[in-house]
Amino acid sequence: MDDIVDFVSLSDQELKGLIGELTAKEHELSRQRRILHGRIDILRAELVLRLQRQHELGESIITADDVTRLSQILAGKQPHDQPGVQGPEGASDEPAPGTGD
Repeated sequence: MDDIVDFVSLSDQELKGLIGELTAKEHELSRQRRILHGRIDILRAELVLRLQRQHELGESIITADDVTRLSQILAGKQPHDQPGVQGPEGASDEPAPGTGD
């Protein structure tokens, strides 16, 4: 809905039609969102499997850089321009795992 519609001037049938159009758009967006969440879940599961394999092979999963980064995050010194990284005010670009629909 790009333009502001004068709802008062619309007939009941036009209002019902507009509601139908917007509901259909909402359903399509919701479907796309569920697909994206599924793809994200699959990618995260693959990453977990790879980390498990590394661990089973005796490779270190946590590096010194990871510890440094975590220390910066906990100290509130982490830059906010990195997607998915939580800043000191608790904001994040990504939802917490398991909170998707």
